[in-house]
Amino acid sequence: MSNKEFLSKKPQDTEDFAKNIAQRLKPGDKLALYGNLGAGKTTFIQGLAKGLGYRGKVFSPTFIFVRSYKISNQTSNVRNPKSEIHTLYHIDLYRLEETKDLKNIGIEEFLNEKGVVCAIEWPEKIENLLPKNVIKIQIEAISEKERKFTLNE
Repeated sequence: MSNKEFLSKKPQDTEDFAKNIAQRLKPGDKLALYGNLGAGKTTFIQGLAKGLGYRGKVFSPTFIFVRSYKISNQTSNVRNPKSEIHTLYHIDLYRLEETKDLKNIGIEEFLNEKGVVCAIEWPEKIENLLPKNVIKIQIEAISEKERKFTLNE
């Protein structure tokens, strides 16, 4: 496992960084996004969705735990049209109080579905449930606009 660092000076840098990561993802990949409130996790996921080929708006699922974004590879000029990723699941566990609540939202189904990528905010709440090959991304706010990303893959 290697660590890579990236410094984002503005939100567009964060989106571009996420688009770059999206190009390397395969169906079944899981990303765990660590960082405080306001660190830039949702901005990162907006770029990730764009990089996968999603063209709609991306919102934080804080109050509903999960949002799904259907990826249309036929209309994307960004990804390889042969890609088998059909959905991005954006999972936000900020409001999760107990891990037993995960059964109610069907977290295992999301994590094990074929042809999807899962991006999980606040993964520390389910650290013991994360797969070994999860891509961990630590986001640290350096200033109001600057962010440091540490990618462990």
